[in-house]
Amino acid sequence: MPLAMNRDVFITCAVTGAGDTVSKSSHVPITPKQIAESAIDAAKAGAAVVHCHVRDPDTGAASRRNDLYREVTDRIRSADIDVVLNLTAGMGGDLIFGDVESPLPLNPKGTDMAGATERVSHVAECLPEICTLDCGTMNFNLGDYVMTNTPAMLRAMAKKMTDLGVRPEIEAFDTGHLWFAKQLAEEGLIEDPVLIQLCMGIPWGAPDDLNTFMAMVNNVPQSWTFSAFSIGRNAMAYPAAAVLAGGNVRVGLEDNLFVGKGQLATNAQLVEKAVQVVEGMGARIIGPEDVRKKLKLTKR
Repeated sequence: MPLAMNRDVFITCAVTGAGDTVSKSSHVPITPKQIAESAIDAAKAGAAVVHCHVRDPDTGAASRRNDLYREVTDRIRSADIDVVLNLTAGMGGDLIFGDVESPLPLNPKGTDMAGATERVSHVAECLPEICTLDCGTMNFNLGDYVMTNTPAMLRAMAKKMTDLGVRPEIEAFDTGHLWFAKQLAEEGLIEDPVLIQLCMGIPWGAPDDLNTFMAMVNNVPQSWTFSAFSIGRNAMAYPAAAVLAGGNVRVGLEDNLFVGKGQLATNAQLVEKAVQVVEGMGARIIGPEDVRKKLKLTKR
């Protein structure tokens, strides 16, 4: 296939995530103030979009509390720099089975299942410009954890997001997720312009080798806008891969804690490194206003 490099690239910074990373790096933000400040620093470093989870301020564990999302939203919106706000809606689909001989009853520690309305309640309250929609179910990492998103749940959540005027960012962890995203678009549950994030290298979704990555890219409809990332050791190689394939870039402490071997990073440092990669390839970094025009976002 001919080279189709993207010459106008936006960077998304995934600020904190929901994983157990707090014990591994002191740079992972926990409180709403820390999350907002880290997001603002990432925007100043060149991120046009900030993707935010929230955490329990006392424990650092992932949370779905609306008051925490509201505080993060208000702090980012009152900042002295513009940035597109993207809130996760991926929480509330965590299923932890019992052991291999007794999968039921479910393990209450870690299981967090909520209905469609509850899963997007913070989106309805905060009205970000973008929110994520994890477009499928998969075995996620280790043990007995399954990330669950049924077709009926996804249809209901997609409709709620679209009715709210919030642009869903489809998160596709494997080829079947991308297939279902096309079905949502065909049914009119997500509207043009469609935004999709190709999530590579997360066990046990799509591996981040280039053959698999290009299989994902080649199945993204031409009219859609895509971004891509990988986690861990390949995270800082993926900005180049994404741009060469015609996409946009995501970096951040949700995906990777290091800016170099043994060097713990801040979100701003990861964004700065991505800017260097993109500009070194001859592309330009676009800002939040250009992203809003491209994706027809409603700034609030």
